[in-house]
Amino acid sequence: IINKELGLSNNENPLQGAFIIERLTDLVEAAVLEEFKRISERGGVLGAMERMYQRSKIQEESLEYERRKHSGALPIVGVNTFLGEAGSPTVIPDEVIRSTEAEKKFAIESRDDFISRNEGRSGGQLEGLAQVALAHGNIFTALMTASQSCTLGQMSNSLYSVGGRYRRNM
Repeated sequence: IINKELGLSNNENPLQGAFIIERLTDLVEAAVLEEFKRISERGGVLGAMERMYQRSKIQEESLEYERRKHSGALPIVGVNTFLGEAGSPTVIPDEVIRSTEAEKKFAIESRDDFISRNEGRSGGQLEGLAQVALAHGNIFTALMTASQSCTLGQMSNSLYSVGGRYRRNM
């Protein structure tokens, strides 16, 4: 198991010390410098953000990680190798459990009751949240206060009205 995850057998003598550590450090350093170069070519951090470089890079790397994990090219003990009798916890079950109509109706009614109970307080909280976001302030406190009288959907819509919605670049 240790061999599979850590790859100790990829080196002739993993206990040889400084050589392997220095080699791995050099590889990481080269990769970091190459990434800095790519960001610099796009006008620095702000220029790269405007072109959504970091976001797309994270999406690409995440997709590659998932592809390698599911194909078995990246062994992860207990996920795609050395599985227990129940199998992998990341495999989607054959049957997806769905809510009943009664459960859906109850959830919607509960949300609507919450909104109507807090109608007098929620407007001010949502406006305060939007103002903090507009002022580029730390919205954590405003979110915590608003969460006592507003739904997640209300708070999200308040923030969308200030900053817009993210649409994934395909």
